[in-house]
Amino acid sequence: METVRAEWDAFDLTTPDGIRVEVKSAAYIQSWHQVRESTISFRVQKTRAWSQATNQLESIAKRQSDVYVFAVLHEKTAPDPMNVRHWTCYVVASRVLDARTRSQHSITLASLIKESGSSATFEELAGTIRSVARVAWRMLLQSMALRCAV
Repeated sequence: METVRAEWDAFDLTTPDGIRVEVKSAAYIQSWHQVRESTISFRVQKTRAWSQATNQLESIAKRQSDVYVFAVLHEKTAPDPMNVRHWTCYVVASRVLDARTRSQHSITLASLIKESGSSATFEELAGTIRSVARVAWRMLLQSMALRCAV
């Protein structure tokens, strides 16, 4: 990344390919006392983007990114958030979340695994983001072509 992210941007980062990415993270073990491990789930509600140029919120709530990266700190014995090997990532296109018939506000780890199809290591993440975004764009173009044909 060449510039520092604006604090209230609608998504977390843009890849060199122009893919807008939102990153969510969760962990089984927290820094505070726990009776049991945390249940992994993520908030994925639609939002109204804020414009730094106009200082206004958009009127329509939507998912602002092309893809979501859900990062799970899976290590339970001695978790180290700085160790990329302690993380498992799941990449899902925003269109997949939009199409869900269950909750539009959150997603559990079990549902996330089903929706993503597979996990990605830190080393695989860039390629997985590109691949998921490419498939989502193809689906969008196909649906637009079908609508135009009608």
